[in-house]
Amino acid sequence: MEENKIFKEMIEILRLYAKDKTHLDQATMATHILDDLKVNSARLVDVIIKCEDVFGITIEDDEADKIRTIGDAVELIKKKL
Repeated sequence: MEENKIFKEMIEILRLYAKDKTHLDQATMATHILDDLKVNSARLVDVIIKCEDVFGITIEDDEADKIRTIGDAVELIKKKL
């Protein structure tokens, strides 16, 4: 799957959990999920579970701990697909 398609899907997933949805319209790979989008750590778990469902992958706890930006998530998903 193309990186751009994964990125767009991530934006849609994050739209469900981001408190500050205005940042999603200008989001880049460098957008920080917790700081910029105001996704709290409990919701980040929900984001990861949703990614597993949408992309049909399994994300281990140690991998999830390294996800800070949208780009981190996209790169991990791309590697898993």
